Amino acid sequence: MVSDIYRVACAAGFSGDRLGVAKPLVNALIKHGEPACLIFESLAERTLALAQLERRQNDQLGYEPLLEEMLEPILSDCVQAGIPIVGNFGAANPFAAAAVIARLAKEKNLPELKIAVVVGDDISESSYRKMIEAHLAKSDQELLGHSQLVSANVYLGAKEISDALTAGAQVVVTGRVADPALTVGPLMAHFKKSWEDWDFLASATMAGHLLECGAQVTGGYFADPGYKDVPNLSNVGFPIVEFDAQGNICVTKPEGTGGVVNRLTVTEQLLYELHDPASYLTPDVVADITQAAICDLGNNRVELKGVIGHPKPDSLKANICIDGGWLAEAEISYAGHHALERAKLAAQIIRDRIGKDLMLRIDFIGSSSVFMGDSGEGPAMNPSKSFEDIRLRVAAAHQDRQLAMRVCREVTALYTCGPAGGGGVRTSLKPRLNTLVALIPRAEIKSSYVFYKEECSK
Repeated sequence: MVSDIYRVACAAGFSGDRLGVAKPLVNALIKHGEPACLIFESLAERTLALAQLERRQNDQLGYEPLLEEMLEPILSDCVQAGIPIVGNFGAANPFAAAAVIARLAKEKNLPELKIAVVVGDDISESSYRKMIEAHLAKSDQELLGHSQLVSANVYLGAKEISDALTAGAQVVVTGRVADPALTVGPLMAHFKKSWEDWDFLASATMAGHLLECGAQVTGGYFADPGYKDVPNLSNVGFPIVEFDAQGNICVTKPEGTGGVVNRLTVTEQLLYELHDPASYLTPDVVADITQAAICDLGNNRVELKGVIGHPKPDSLKANICIDGGWLAEAEISYAGHHALERAKLAAQIIRDRIGKDLMLRIDFIGSSSVFMGDSGEGPAMNPSKSFEDIRLRVAAAHQDRQLAMRVCREVTALYTCGPAGGGGVRTSLKPRLNTLVALIPRAEIKSSYVFYKEECSK
């Protein structure tokens, strides 16, 4: 018999999210005693591209770097309670992530853990290049033709996750899937609905959308003192969605945690990154929330009903990351009398030295940095205001690594070749990535799942 309520809890909203939040979620799921799933959403677009770069340097890396720390506190509890774990923490190397989880399971005397890996999102290999080019805008085709391809990944849907869970997977590792798919997959596996039940799929998708950013729906990225107050934000609880067979959604959080779930937090997250509320495109369904109703039930419980679904798109979105050259940044501080004047002199020295070769971004942090343009000139200064601590920041991007490096070298040289009293120089030179988008006919993408076996990963 299928339970009327299925709970999905989200323990991460991005790579690097707060550790330790999964334990209260798992405890809450166990306390309720009904079917449930724990998800981790840790894969932004740039995160995946950086993971691809990492994998190129070491074929054993390229997955979520905090994976072991995320799972170690709760893996045994989840297995014993029958709570599957689903996460896109596989990033650019899902099989390496599965190997880490398998090793952790052995250390915890869980050697028979069934780990499924979703495959098919990565189209970075050279054999896919012509297909990618055929579905890019003409200007992007030219850009790709002159650049090194770093990564290309298609947003997969929830079908493979659902199938893996139905086949008995206790942990499902994915690379690039649509964020809501992490929730849609478990819900479809539990309720066994048709993949053409568009209203149900749309409701499941919006449940996933509410969960996908973690604490954003429970008061994080929301608080504004005196206007939108959030209690005990330092101990913010992460979200749980309760979902029924009719597609009704209730958002809540574990008892005893900080934060708040109310009409405002749910409304803000519902509209987050939603360009068209009548047509939210995902691999599984097109969701329409224009007729949806939000009801605050009190006690950190908010209900969402009335989401409408339409047939899924014929194409899948692909993110293509290409080499964008180098980004150089350098900073130096000036303090005390005439700090701003000395910082402005230092900036002029930098312009004189390398301004003809590089487009410079110059900020005077502590004076003007947020509300100025890229010219580095800054707004008109109030002459009566005294600036006693200024941080000069210089940045530039260029395809030529050595030319970009000049920013770091010239700012460092200000120690003894610039105005009096400069100190605290910090420099950074990092590879830069540019992103292109293509719509790939879904018929051209072959996705599936496999169960991880240690001998197959070697």
